[in-house]
Amino acid sequence: MIRYLEKMSSNPICYRSPMGTLLPNHPSPLKTLNPNLTSIPIRKGFKRFSSSVAVKPVQSISLGDITKPDFPILHQELENGKKLVYLDNAATSQKPTVVLEALNDYYSRYNSNVHRGVHTLSDMATNAYESARTKVANFVNAPQSQDIVFTRNATEAINLVAYSWGLANLKLGDEIILTVAEHHSAIVPWQIVAQKTGATLKFVTLTEEQVPDVLQLKEMISKNTKLVVVHHVSNVLGSSLPIGDITAWSHSVGAKMLVDACQSVPHMVVDVQSLDVDFLVASSHKMCGPTGIGFLYGKSELLSVMPPFLGGGEMIADVFLDHSTYAEPPSRFEAGTPAIGEAIGLGAAVDYLSEIGMQKIQDYEIGLAGYLHESMCSIPKMRIYGPAPSRTVHRAALCAFNVGTIQPTDIAAYLNTIHGVAIRSGHHCAQPLHRDLDVNSSARASLYFYNTKEDVDTFIEALKDTVGFFSSLE
Repeated sequence: MIRYLEKMSSNPICYRSPMGTLLPNHPSPLKTLNPNLTSIPIRKGFKRFSSSVAVKPVQSISLGDITKPDFPILHQELENGKKLVYLDNAATSQKPTVVLEALNDYYSRYNSNVHRGVHTLSDMATNAYESARTKVANFVNAPQSQDIVFTRNATEAINLVAYSWGLANLKLGDEIILTVAEHHSAIVPWQIVAQKTGATLKFVTLTEEQVPDVLQLKEMISKNTKLVVVHHVSNVLGSSLPIGDITAWSHSVGAKMLVDACQSVPHMVVDVQSLDVDFLVASSHKMCGPTGIGFLYGKSELLSVMPPFLGGGEMIADVFLDHSTYAEPPSRFEAGTPAIGEAIGLGAAVDYLSEIGMQKIQDYEIGLAGYLHESMCSIPKMRIYGPAPSRTVHRAALCAFNVGTIQPTDIAAYLNTIHGVAIRSGHHCAQPLHRDLDVNSSARASLYFYNTKEDVDTFIEALKDTVGFFSSLE
């Protein structure tokens, strides 16, 4: 779809990606990707934002142009008169029409509690809820749907493992290995568990290329290691870790492996059986689904012996006055009324992503990531964190950066207010990593498959204007 990166001789950290002219509209989006599709998830009443834009002669068509019409929120004019350019996808993704309709369909047609009724609405809700679990299991190639536990988000999924598996299995002298690049959600729960159990946290540092030192991690694993907790893709560095290798090293000493896949499951093929991980977590809202729901994948032999995380209805087998017995997983870990509509919306999002094809998304984003990095390199005093892309190093489609001494929050605010470009600023829930990089915060532009080269171009021109404005004040 897109020819990959050719190294620029003028700058050792920048790369050039020759790309064809892109088409702003296309009449049959997903059929372009897969001519065998019998239905396309664009619903009646949807009006394309750019229907009046003249179509240019094309050499190729981008996945972003094909899919962007499916996301109503992206087709709006902001108060400043600018068209929204949304580049904050590492924080949360936007939702296609099919997901919005799935939520509306549930609440307007068969809203009911699950697992607790014999009437028609309850049966419909239960079937849709459990169907969503099966879809998620198939999406990450889990052996069975019972290996998927629905949680409020990935943070709760990690806490579930920490409090259920961690408190029951860790003791004084045990070691938990993490990297300095982990999200706070993957650090704080294990700090709490370590304080309660006497276990020790050990952290892998960065290489000169600003990626977690995998060789250091391998050397750090010992007979005292009981758990390794790592990200699959960094939300700041844009780098990825060799999860299969790390899992094999961990298992060689009997340690378990937990993977934060929030930045990988939405963007690439993830196969939990191939990776052989013990636990994996992800969030719906980063993969075109609703907020308020995430999931934990756990190997069945581990989930079956883990104690409950929360107590209440739904997670029990029998309740007596002096004790209770518990349901089998996943119900054991889903106390109370679950996020039914959100689960159904997540199922719709999985259907949507699967129709496109995760390999197509991954391939497209590799090219888009290179184009973003290359374009940002053209700005003076630009510092992008993480490895430079190459033929062997494929960055995620995000760049955390600083420009000279300009405050990241000022950059983000100016881009939004003047140009309608939405990016993020701050520490991105990765304060230890920013300290390791010797900065307090950074700005971050992050893309998804519905973004285009034109979105990047708009961002770069707006960023140049932003940098020029603040530089003039110095």
